[in-house]
Amino acid sequence: MRWRYVLRSIGALISCLGLTLILPIAFALAREEDSVPALLKALLLSIGLGMALFVVFRSERVQVVTHREGMAIVALGWIGACLVGALPFYFAGTFESFADSVFESVSGFTTTGASVLKDIEKVPEGILLWRSLTHWLGGMGIIVFSLAVLPFLGVGGMQLYRAEVPGPVADKLKPRIRDTAMILWKVYFIFSLVETILLMLGGMDLFEALCHTFGTMATGGFSTKNSSVGHYGSVYIDVVITVFMLIAGINFALHYVALTGKPSALWRDPEFRFFACLIAVFILVTTASNYGSVYESLLESLRYSAFQVVSIITTTGYATADYEKWPPLPQAVLLFCMFLGGCAGSTGGGMKCMRIMVLLKHVHVELMHLIHPRSVKHLKLGGRLVSEEIARSIWGFFILYLGLFIVSAFLLAGMGVDVVTSFAAVAATIGNIGPGLGEVGPMDNYAHLPDLAKLLLSLCMLLGRLEIYTVIVLFVPEFWRK
Repeated sequence: MRWRYVLRSIGALISCLGLTLILPIAFALAREEDSVPALLKALLLSIGLGMALFVVFRSERVQVVTHREGMAIVALGWIGACLVGALPFYFAGTFESFADSVFESVSGFTTTGASVLKDIEKVPEGILLWRSLTHWLGGMGIIVFSLAVLPFLGVGGMQLYRAEVPGPVADKLKPRIRDTAMILWKVYFIFSLVETILLMLGGMDLFEALCHTFGTMATGGFSTKNSSVGHYGSVYIDVVITVFMLIAGINFALHYVALTGKPSALWRDPEFRFFACLIAVFILVTTASNYGSVYESLLESLRYSAFQVVSIITTTGYATADYEKWPPLPQAVLLFCMFLGGCAGSTGGGMKCMRIMVLLKHVHVELMHLIHPRSVKHLKLGGRLVSEEIARSIWGFFILYLGLFIVSAFLLAGMGVDVVTSFAAVAATIGNIGPGLGEVGPMDNYAHLPDLAKLLLSLCMLLGRLEIYTVIVLFVPEFWRK
């Protein structure tokens, strides 16, 4: 492990991240808020710390970056980003403890949307904008962003890209990984710009439109209102955000292909078809169950059910209704959605639809082998053979995901948290969703949990965003040996 190169790269990432504080500082200055000194202090400290690492750990030019070095840069870079991201909250006095500031920062960058803020509407707009901006940066990826703007990272770009991009397979759109990163961020920016304009047409001001766009396109869920999107009570805003949550839950490589003149590529993709069909079925079931028991109008039931299903399955976490008051069946559907997540290559969390499809197809192949022992069946997805390496990594991910979910839920229960809240909180954080059930439902938050529980859930959020392997290798002794 060439630690000088690793720490130098992390320093560059932190400095790059610090520069993004310019946007909330500009907003705070325009509104003449007292949060400007805190944001400036955070900017100077993050840039100073990053540049110190970059200069002190100067290293010889690296021609090849190993897999271990790539994973170390991504995992440690994300931890560093979350700590730096907590500085504006801490300096502004938004939270009483640094643990709460770190929780909010981790929740932001991992696009989870779990919050410990008790009264969002009393927080200065500059701080709230930074809170939502962490979503947008973490959604497409801090490393992918850095690959697009920092040329020297291009040497080991593929290793970094694979370690951060969600899904079992990392799509490479161009021969140079920096070009791929640029394309993904351009598509991401275009959709964000369109949504911001549409939300402003619906009555939001620029600040509210930006914050909700950042939360939607990153499938994060941080809102500027205590009652989330439900505060606006607007059918237009609900529809716009629902559509863009769906867009964010789809593979951005597919969006690029569609935007370059091949829209049929979306429906030809088996994962997209699976994702779209699941959403359609869940919306129909939830709408039918809520109609008459919760909502008197069928259209009203469709409106709230569709928004909540899309919000949870894409792991956005926005709320327009208190679904804890819904019948048991819709709640069960939403709980199931927490584990599914969006498509590979999207900004959504969860296990990803591609992994679920491969697992189901693997079960089908095994059943066919039992019925026809002499037959030769291959595991295929969309007509393409799924390699043994990918299948093995998916099974390993599935086992690790469930194992970490169970262990974390029991640890949370051991801290005095009730069983429903424990299991729901872990499912909501490791799936990067945000709101869960029980005491962390859509109308509650995580502020009442003990600090140790918040640190555990922060780890769950990081594990979920970096898809477990990139973080968990840090705890394997062999990873650090020569």
